Amino acid sequence: MFDTIINGGDIVDGTGTPRYRADLGLQGGRIAAIGDLSAAEAANTVDATGKAVCPGFIDVHTHLDAQVFWDTTLSPSPLHGVTSVIGGNCGFTIAPLTDDPADGEYLMQMLARVEGMPLESLQTGVPWNWRSTAEYFDAFDGTLSINTAFKVGHSALRRVVMGPECVKREATPEELAQMQDLLRAGLEAGALGFSSSYARTHNDPFGNMVPSRYASREELVELARVCSEFEGTSLELIPCVGPFDDAATNLMTDMSVAAQTQLNWNVMTVMAGNLDECYGKLEASDYAKANGGKVVALTIPMAFSVRLSMAGGFVLDALPDWEGAMLAPPAEKMALLSDQAERDRLDELAQQPGPLKGLADWSTKIIFDTFAPENQQYRNRTVGQIAEDEGKKPFDALCDIVVADELKTSFGTPPPVSSDEDWKARMEIWRDGRAVIGASDAGAHLDLFMTANYATSMLGQCMRKRGLISMEEAVHLMTDVQAQLYGLKERGQLQEGWHGDVVVIDEARVGAKPLTVVADLPAGAPRLYGEADGIDHVFCNGEEIVRDGQFTDARPGKHLRSGTDTERVGLS
Repeated sequence: MFDTIINGGDIVDGTGTPRYRADLGLQGGRIAAIGDLSAAEAANTVDATGKAVCPGFIDVHTHLDAQVFWDTTLSPSPLHGVTSVIGGNCGFTIAPLTDDPADGEYLMQMLARVEGMPLESLQTGVPWNWRSTAEYFDAFDGTLSINTAFKVGHSALRRVVMGPECVKREATPEELAQMQDLLRAGLEAGALGFSSSYARTHNDPFGNMVPSRYASREELVELARVCSEFEGTSLELIPCVGPFDDAATNLMTDMSVAAQTQLNWNVMTVMAGNLDECYGKLEASDYAKANGGKVVALTIPMAFSVRLSMAGGFVLDALPDWEGAMLAPPAEKMALLSDQAERDRLDELAQQPGPLKGLADWSTKIIFDTFAPENQQYRNRTVGQIAEDEGKKPFDALCDIVVADELKTSFGTPPPVSSDEDWKARMEIWRDGRAVIGASDAGAHLDLFMTANYATSMLGQCMRKRGLISMEEAVHLMTDVQAQLYGLKERGQLQEGWHGDVVVIDEARVGAKPLTVVADLPAGAPRLYGEADGIDHVFCNGEEIVRDGQFTDARPGKHLRSGTDTERVGLS
């Protein structure tokens, strides 16, 4: 007798091969049978007639490290068919810790700054009662709806070993050895690898770069080398913002060679207009392959709007010489944005040539959310329209609104509309082999953007509405490819004996619903949120976690550990 039989669906098994009609039986957390099960009995049955039965999607780049403690569903990712997530990216983890509360407090404030997690939520929603990475994993293992895996973050290692010195200098040989030992302990506990960041957008709230940005090249390579001692580990890195130089390409290659495993870098956003630039970055993969390594790009499979804020200043601090202003305390920042001379100076700096110059095209920015009563009139209008109506320069008009809102105004680019050419360009990159879908940042940037809905966005826009890609290929690109990249055992395909991570999808309806703002974080903090259409049933390890777009009470998620749940990934 089966626990569940999914009857009459089209099996889209994740391999990319043509679908076929069959029943699927789940038992003991596994796919027990695929075939004609009309004569079999089951405790539960699901009618999948006219629908696709697929492997659960695997999201390889999340920041759900803190959310595991306040949201056992890890919403909204499972509503979009995600059954496995990998966190601990960009060097930003919350383990290990020390007995000094200042270390945990620093990591909290750093996460709030660089990953857009409300500080009050981190303070009230996370226990901060572990020390080792092993204790952190044990604190939530067995409590979640979906499977999780986490890397060990570079900035956390530096803070634990070097204390406040981590944002002042390079590590000594003795300190590097201590970091290697801590990383080794994390990998022994099952961490999936090592992550770091050199991105200029990553700064702490105290006027410093994040700790990993102070590391020497040798430190990064030698920490990566520890991964070579462990089965089924890998690397993740943000090498820079903008086009790669030789130093970035060489660093990624040397880290991969030292670790004897793949390195994936974050993030590539693809449109028809920047396809040549994307192919230029993919040349880093060719260089790595020629020199004995493996480097892969992570790409988000959709365009999305970004909601900026002067309060947090994230992304804005990457404008030329804006770091000091965006890292200033709120009162000082208010004074700067109220002063005409300072406004003129900041605007002039922002208009300098550079990869983010378009960010400072203030007239095109839309005002999304306002807070002062007198600012309600500006919602959903462009700064250019407001400036013209009021006879102001665009940056002055924006600053007046921001100051009245005490910095909390959210503004950004209009919601993008991707053309067929944009989707075709993305498909070129997905099929290239040097790039993988997976850069959702789920759990982070909660007021900036929400791309945990990438799977249903891609299926709804590229597959259902445009017919540019088959369901079989789309599912393969979001399941089996990721499982192979990370060496996940018996996941990413629908095969007898494999884990029961299964999604039933109505292809006629699948898509992402519009984003909303919900105040459901600890301490009542808000976040951007989005649900899905057409994701009718989601099973994780054989248990139904989503039914008709709503979470069930089941929490069958497993914490995936390197070596046990992963195997070594080759460099070919």
